[in-house]
Formats: sequence, structure tokens, C-alpha cells
Amino acid sequence: MTTDRTTLINIGGSEYELILTTKATKEIATRYGGLENLGQKLMKSENFEMALDEIVWLITLLANQSVLIHNLKNPTEKKEVLTTDVVELLTSPLDLADYKLAIMDAMFKGTKRNVESEDTGKNISVE
Repeated sequence: MTTDRTTLINIGGSEYELILTTKATKEIATRYGGLENLGQKLMKSENFEMALDEIVWLITLLANQSVLIHNLKNPTEKKEVLTTDVVELLTSPLDLADYKLAIMDAMFKGTKRNVESEDTGKNISVE
């Protein structure tokens, strides 16, 4: 996996890469109406339980992207996908606060655009 698109987290002693894929983006759009609504939903969750549910769901979704990619590329060495129940059991509320930052980092990396300009020679001064 390319590290410029992933954010590492530790769940229950195992490392997982959070990655925003097209598949994950579609699932987020279905749940929230788009990436732009995600931040608002996380900040305006009606209660603490709902906020935890949303963060656990996002962690599970983004961490499973790297598991699914691994399973696609290594069909004979498949890893088990995470469930929200497993994430809830292996984490603490303090972990989830750190994961919220990791979610935002993975989202940023997944939507980042690398813009390169071509050297056309127009602005080169010749002396």
C-alpha cells in the first residue's frame, strides 16, 4: 500500500491502515450524503453514543479498505475484516479521540490532489 494515501492506527495490538477508496467514498456518501456532510455529522451528533457509533463505523470502514485490498491482491493469504463489534471491544473512548484525527488525516490524503505544472518555457528569462 502506498503510505502517501494511508494513515496507520493500532486496534487491539494490530496495525491497520486507514485508506479512503472510491468504495469507501460511496459508502460515506450513502450514509451522510457526501464527504462534505461527514464533518458536520461528526460535530453535531445528538449524543455521545451516536458520536461513538459514527467514529467506530468510520474506523471500521476505512481500516477494512486496506484489508479488502490485501485480500484482493493475496487471495491465498486472506485477512479477516473488522466488524464494528470488534472495534468497540478492542478500543477505549480515549483511542477513539485519537482515531478521529486519523480519520481526518486519511480523508485528507484520499482527496488530496497533486498538481504539477508543465514547464512551457514562457516565463523563463534568457540572459
